[in-house]
This record gives sequence, C-alpha cells and structure tokens, in this order.
Amino acid sequence: MPAVLVAPDSFKGTFSAVEVAEAMARGLERAGLEADVCPVADGGEGTMSVLLTSIGGRSVEAEAQDPLGRPRTASFALLGDGRRALVEMAAASGLALITEDERDPWVTTTYGTGQLIRAAVEAGAREIMVAVGGSATVDGGRGALEAVADGGGIGDARIVVLCDVQTTWEDCARVFGPQKGADAEMVGRLEQRLDQLAAELPRDPRGVAMTGAAGGLSGGLWAGLGADLEPGAPYVLDAVRFDDRLGRVDAAIAGEGQIDEQSVLGKIVGEIGERARRAGVPLYAIVGSDAVPPEAAERIALRSVREATTLEEIEATAEQLGREVTAGG
Repeated sequence: MPAVLVAPDSFKGTFSAVEVAEAMARGLERAGLEADVCPVADGGEGTMSVLLTSIGGRSVEAEAQDPLGRPRTASFALLGDGRRALVEMAAASGLALITEDERDPWVTTTYGTGQLIRAAVEAGAREIMVAVGGSATVDGGRGALEAVADGGGIGDARIVVLCDVQTTWEDCARVFGPQKGADAEMVGRLEQRLDQLAAELPRDPRGVAMTGAAGGLSGGLWAGLGADLEPGAPYVLDAVRFDDRLGRVDAAIAGEGQIDEQSVLGKIVGEIGERARRAGVPLYAIVGSDAVPPEAAERIALRSVREATTLEEIEATAEQLGREVTAGG
C-alpha cells in the first residue's frame, strides 16, 4: 500500500497541527493510502502537542504564575523516556492568558516560564527545550532567571531555546512591544531596561541573532543559563525523525494556514520542501490560503497547492489528492 507522510503545521488561530494532520490522514486512508501522521511546528505555540503526538511522552502539570503573577496550573511535556522535556512559554507567560486591557509589557513577567523549567528539572529532565512563541512579555527573561534561581538552578541540565525569529536583543522591544501593549514611549523605556539588563548578565546578548525572541526570553536564557539557541523548524523536524520517516514513504503533504513566499524561505514548509527535494519524495501542500508565487513553489519542487478552510474540506481535499497520487498524478 502506498504511504504518505502527513506533515502540516497549525492553521494558526483555527486548527492545531494535530487536528489538521488527523483530517488529512482520514482522507488519505479513504483513498486507500497509508498515512504516517507527523504534525510539525516551528518552535512556537503548539510545539508540545506536536512532539507528544509524534514521539510520545506525557503531559505534566505544575503550578506557575501567569504573566501578571497570578497563580495558574500549566503543563509541560516529558518526552520519550523522560530525559527530555518541552516547555512552551505560552503556557505560563503567553499573551492569550491576559485580556487586551491587561497588556502591559512593563509589568508582565516570564517568572512562570522559569517555574516550568524548574519543574522539568525536578521531574528528571536533562535536556529542556523551551518553545518561545506567543509571549506577553518584554522582560528579557529576567523573571524566568529569577524563578530558576529561586528554585535552586538547573543543575547539569541543558536548555535549548527553539526560536521562530532571528530578531536580536536590542530590536525586540521595537519589533514586538507594540503587539503586547507598548506605545512609542514605553518601547523606549523597554529598550533602556533591556540595555541595562544586558550589561548585568554573564554574557552580553546584544547583537546575537535569535536573542530577541519572545521579548528577549531567549537572550536571557542564553546569557544567564548558557542555553543554546536553535531555529525551531529544523530542530523540531529532527526531533520527530522526519528524514527517517520521509525515507519510508512515496509522497509527503505539508500544510499551514497561509503559504506565501516567506513560507519557503527558511520557515517550516521551506525546510520540509528542501528535505523532500533532497530525498526525491514528491511534495504537495494543503493550506488555508495560497499566496505562494509559482517560482517560489518551484524552488522546493512543490507539485501542487490546494486550499481548504475547514477540517471537512481538508479531509476531502486529502482524499482527492490521495486518489491522484495513487493514479500517478
């Protein structure tokens, strides 16, 4: 039976990567194909559910503070045998945890994310991946570093920050502050505060790519805890053994809410496309909205892009595509 690797990202704000992958799989199976369900992520929100689905593990609850210091119960993942953990900063320090009226990056804190990192250490994890997307903060990771110190440090654990942007420390207030509630005056104050923090940390994060992710949380962990900074998309693909799984299928399907030229330039679809092209595996895409120029699609040998906006449409589109793949189309 022909097999297809189903590797969509989330349709942000609509469906999770897991929901999209399962809908695609149902359609392919109706077309008589075997589906290897491999939802993917770029290191931002949704990375935890992707890794739990693809490589197994369990979700663990822990007490943590939200961005305004209020108590909440948040989750992190212990992956595989439990020696690796995944912490999503959005679970404790995310923008979605506060109302629009509460947005104030001068006071919001990453302390809760530091509590989750400590909880992962206490659970026995020796490598802790921190997915930094959807943050409510521009504190440079000060809160997280304080929480880790208050809890006793990280011992010999290794921290890996999965970044979905290349933004540097000194640019993060200007780039991300306004969406978190900062006006022009506050952006200036945030820049000054980050500059002061950079001078206090063991390493200076200024000028280093990816240190500005999540309002500087990535840079704070890099400077204060020796964390490694990694582009999220390739790291996640390696973690789910994407290349090995790609070698066992006849075709692959990518997906995301909107595909455009930026999607194929270093983001998750582009990374999938490069790997599929090198492996000689035909690649297709099912997306919410198609805005990719033909020449960009050709760069990653993307054979077709089809639009679908509901899970039912995604399932039906995957079934139609599956029948064409079976017929050699």
